[in-house]
Amino acid sequence: MANPLLELENLTTVFPTRRGLVRAVDGMNFALYEREKLGIVGESGSGKSVTLLSILRLVPHPGRIAGGEVRFLGESLLQKSGAGMRRIRGKEIAMIFQDPLTTLNPVFTVGEQIRESLRIHRIVASPGDGWQPLGRRLRRAEQERVLAVMQDVGIPSPADRVKAYPHQFSGGMQQRVIIAIALSCEPRLLLADEPTTALDVTIQAQIMALLNKINKEHGTSIILVTHNLGLVAEFREKIIVMYAGWMMEKGSVDEVIADPKHPYTAGLLRCLPRISPERRKIHPIPGLVPDLADLPPGCPFSPRCEQVMDACRQHPSIPLKELDGGRLVRCLLY
Repeated sequence: MANPLLELENLTTVFPTRRGLVRAVDGMNFALYEREKLGIVGESGSGKSVTLLSILRLVPHPGRIAGGEVRFLGESLLQKSGAGMRRIRGKEIAMIFQDPLTTLNPVFTVGEQIRESLRIHRIVASPGDGWQPLGRRLRRAEQERVLAVMQDVGIPSPADRVKAYPHQFSGGMQQRVIIAIALSCEPRLLLADEPTTALDVTIQAQIMALLNKINKEHGTSIILVTHNLGLVAEFREKIIVMYAGWMMEKGSVDEVIADPKHPYTAGLLRCLPRISPERRKIHPIPGLVPDLADLPPGCPFSPRCEQVMDACRQHPSIPLKELDGGRLVRCLLY
């Protein structure tokens, strides 16, 4: 079997607080291969976004990666220098952030913001050209690449819109600009952190179709973080369910949605509205996400679980259990 493109091994990311150490990501393990798509789902505060930030070593201060390993193409990202990581960010691994309004700079045109990545990583400069940002030939090559990537992500009339500012775009078009920036250097891995936040369902469907197109036509591996199980269902590949920094369940999308093994996954699915001839009530998961600085003993989901046992509260560390077909579940029911 081919070597994984990305591999996380017991990744643990912590944030020191006055009330103690918060383990935002606790022992995350998974491997992602070329052209694969992975969805990570869970409620707010479950550690999804911190997992992506940890991969790129962008965990905000005072947070830090306390243990584990992150390997990309077999090389440890945690051992790389700052300059080494800057060469990887944007070029080999790109990230789509969830809020385009805070990501895009309002005083620069969208074309200039896409062009910035090309300049940083010298994508359009040939070895014999030297690096001349204002050279006519280089500027023309940059412009052609910017227009091509804008057209690739579905921005209409790119030649007319390249000089527009972010406020002149709708929310869906702003998100396409963010994706264009991420794709400008043709990365091998794309990290999408809730790319459909605050977009209506029609635009959500368009963004998801675009991500699937990028995966199929460019061979880009994608990790999608979301709290919407319906979006992950469109990926039709792997899914990880997170809760309180733990990976609770992992498997193929079809298997997990059709037959959830962890009570938390089952609870998330019961929360989804369904279109059916019969009127059905939505059954929310009782209680609230626990305080990460004061987690309950044993399984962090035990206070909200309908199938809780005494052992769930007493076991110091719930292990991951491998079921038939390679599915993983962190629950004492198995």
